[in-house]
Amino acid sequence: QVQLVESGGGLVQPGGSLRLSCLASGFTFSSYTMSWYRQAPGKERELVAAILSVGGITNYAASVKGRFTISRDNAKNTMYLQMNSLKPEDTAVYYCNAVRTNYWGKGTLVTVSS
Repeated sequence: QVQLVESGGGLVQPGGSLRLSCLASGFTFSSYTMSWYRQAPGKERELVAAILSVGGITNYAASVKGRFTISRDNAKNTMYLQMNSLKPEDTAVYYCNAVRTNYWGKGTLVTVSS
């Protein structure tokens, strides 16, 4: 059974940091490009960042480039999103996804507010 479980969300002040994790099981994690998406209230889900299965090649949305870092540990079947210099507009539910599949986690809520 495929599972993607996000964790690490919470309430943080503007300018703060959070690290999200996505633990995968039930499929060969190391073979898949993985991505983080987010969905803010009243908005469509958008791609935040993606990372290839090997080689560490990454891609970021313009809105988070320079502030967020995506990484993965294939030995631990885990993907991460380090989020720094958080802004109120980063408030959203963050989801992990195995690219080109319908494998999605249930999401973790990030709230940036003073």
